[in-house]
Amino acid sequence: MQIGEMADATGLSRDTLRFYEKRGLLRARRSANGYRDYPPEAVDWLRYIRLAQSLGFTLVEIEADLPLLANPDASGEQLRAALARKLDDIDRRIDGLQALRGELARRLGPDMEECPLRSSLAA
Repeated sequence: MQIGEMADATGLSRDTLRFYEKRGLLRARRSANGYRDYPPEAVDWLRYIRLAQSLGFTLVEIEADLPLLANPDASGEQLRAALARKLDDIDRRIDGLQALRGELARRLGPDMEECPLRSSLAA
């Protein structure tokens, strides 16, 4: 499957496919004329990568877990652990954002008639 066909099959741009190939997330054989030739199973692989990204995993995290992703049936427990770690990370980030929101709301509250940053500057 050439790069244009792969782009059409996955909804990814050619530049994204080249980027993934450069990072080692995707492999293509080169034909005699230099064109990339992707195996048909690359479509499912790319969908899997995109799903992992949509669940909050970075490309660095995906690259680190490539052996797990390559055989998800055999590594289900490890993948569940990775998802649990990601969920914990998201919960920590939500807690941090809620604390930040509370501080911003406090600084905009009716008791703050002066500059909302002044109390921070005086410290």
